[in-house]
Parts: sequence; structure tokens; C-alpha cells
Amino acid sequence: MEHNLISALGPQVILPVLRITLFIALGLFIANLIESLNWTHRLAAIARPLIKVGHLSTVTGASFSVAFFSGVSANTMLSEAFDKGQMSKKELILANLFNSLPRFFLHLPTVFFLTAPLIKLGAFLYVGITFSGAMLQTFLVVMAGRILLPANDTITIDVPPQKAKTTFQDAFTKSVKRLKKRIVKILKFMIPVYLIFFLLNWYGFFAQIEQFLATNVWFLSWLNPQALGIVILHVTAEFSAGLAAASVLLAENSLSYKEVVLALLVGNILSTPIRAIRHQLPYYTGIYSPKLAIQLVGISQLMRAFCLIFIAVIYILLSH
Repeated sequence: MEHNLISALGPQVILPVLRITLFIALGLFIANLIESLNWTHRLAAIARPLIKVGHLSTVTGASFSVAFFSGVSANTMLSEAFDKGQMSKKELILANLFNSLPRFFLHLPTVFFLTAPLIKLGAFLYVGITFSGAMLQTFLVVMAGRILLPANDTITIDVPPQKAKTTFQDAFTKSVKRLKKRIVKILKFMIPVYLIFFLLNWYGFFAQIEQFLATNVWFLSWLNPQALGIVILHVTAEFSAGLAAASVLLAENSLSYKEVVLALLVGNILSTPIRAIRHQLPYYTGIYSPKLAIQLVGISQLMRAFCLIFIAVIYILLSH
């Protein structure tokens, strides 16, 4: 057992930590380079109407744009701005929630092309509901920003940013120096957290939570018993396992598209927080302080669940 544990450290801890560190370092470098070259305003242009309405800053807008390509880079931009006092904690929380829409599009091709062959029409319903949840979250974040944040006059004036006096070479050198200082601090937090979560997973802590959720589903008695199997597979195994079960039940006409979609949504809502704690929290602690990382992941999961449940309830009412 102990020998297996030691042998598993390489592929399950050391390699993932190296990979995540590489992405965080790349994200930090890009964030520093963008700031040094004064490109923040240009990147924020794509989200300008939303950040203007929501009283958000150009850093939040730039992070939103970058999140379409890299969630790590987007988060490192927010972390850098927060550490420098360029944004309040309120805006940091809202900015992290704001980036849910780019994150959705980042994973959309994988989700759609995985669901479409297996549940056909159900794929459009499932993706449509999850997309509506992401859109609702974006709308709520913009409205919350308008209420909670002071008006930001700098984003209402649509003038080109001043040309950066720093050359690309100087910006590159400056970014490398700042990266070296920051990466040491990041690793001091991330490595212990990642190791702790690996050990919790190795000794079955997360499996026990998943089994508890799967066996204590009295609150899902409204679901078809066969649909409950999809939920259990979604929680205890993975999304593709739930999809495979859904495909079989659809082919046998045991479940309707509506029942399959609702089962997948319930499985999504129950399983995502566990996977976020297992996979997202360790790398968040490398970008933010541990306390702030827990707050951001927790708020993000609560908001996501609320929006999905709200849209799912509307779907149920409309499809009656």
C-alpha cells in the first residue's frame, strides 16, 4: 500500500504540479507583459458594453477576454490586479464569476461533441440549459456590479490607450523578474495543498463523499428511478458514464429526453462542487491566498448551482 502510494506520487502529484506550475507561470508572465505594454484597454474592448454597465474595470474586461483561451491566465491577471490594489475584493469576486461565460465556451466543443452522439436531441437541451445558466450568471454579475461598485469613468471614455513607453524587450525582462519573485510564493502554498488533496483522494475521502451523495438521494424522489441511475453514475464515476447510461435508456425508450436531461443536470449540480474542490481548489491556492481561493471557489459553485437550478425549474414548468 505504502509502496503504491510512493509510486503514485510521480504521475499523480509531481507531474500535475509541474504542469499546473508551467501554466500558472505562463499566465503570470502574460499578465505582466500585458500590463507592461499597456494592452489592458485593448483586450477589454470585447467586453466593454458589459463592464461599462456593471461598473467593472478594464482589468476585469481584459481577464474576460483572456479567459476564452486560458482560465489560468485570466485568474493570474485578476490576482495581480488585486494584490496591487487595482481592484477591490468585491470586484475580484464578481470578476471571477464574470469569467464563467468564457469558461463555458472553452469547454463547449468537448461537452457538445460528447453528448450529441449519445443523447442526440437531448444534447441541444442540456447544452442550451447550461448555456442559459452561464448567461444568467453573467447578467446577475453585471447587475450586482452596477449596484455594489462605484461608477468607473475610465471605461466610459472610448479613447485609445497611450502608447507604452516600455519596449517589448524591457517589458519582457520586467515580466521575467516579477515572475521569479511570485512563483516561489505560489509554490509554497500550492505544493502542500496539492499533496493534501492527493492523500485525501488516495485514502478514499472524496469517494466516501460521492457514495454518501449517491446513497442519500431521498431529495431526488421526484426523479424516475431509472434516471436516478444516471445521476449516481454521474456522481460516482464521471460525466461520460452517466451519458452512456442515458444513451442506453433512451434507445430502449425507458426514459424521455426530458427525464434524461434533468438527470444529467442533477448529476452536474451534485458532482461539480466535489470535482471543483478536488481539481480547481489546489491550483487556485497557487494563484490566490488559500483563504481567498476557498472563498472564490465556494461562491462560484454556489452561484453556478443556483443559476442551473433556476433555469432547470423554468424548463420543467415550460415542458409540463
